[in-house]
Amino acid sequence: MRTRKMEQGFTLVEIMIVVAIIALLAAIAIPNLLRAKMTSNDALAKATLRAMSTAAESFGTANNGSYPANESALTGATPPYLNTAYCANSPLAGYNYDCTGMSTSGYTITATPVQPGSTGTTTETITTGGVLTP
Repeated sequence: MRTRKMEQGFTLVEIMIVVAIIALLAAIAIPNLLRAKMTSNDALAKATLRAMSTAAESFGTANNGSYPANESALTGATPPYLNTAYCANSPLAGYNYDCTGMSTSGYTITATPVQPGSTGTTTETITTGGVLTP
């Protein structure tokens, strides 16, 4: 008489339980990852505005209180005050940068989320003297 070996393997119910657990973990993790990405975009926008303000203030100090009239004055100097033209290359990291408020008497630079609530949370503005407001 022949003996039959029991075949080893997973049942359909076991596989469905594993898939359900993975789906539950993904449902918990994905919103947290999206929120972390949005928070990092917000922090990067603030840091970028501060860098642009520092560049504009340095330009003003070097030019007897006359601020740059546009972003290209910061990127085109030798050596450059800014290495990247943030306003000209918008959007960057979920934010659009607007440098239209730059003049020789002062500056106002704005960072606006491309999709509010998805790529960033608030519109940030920095003005002459490095005053950052949400």
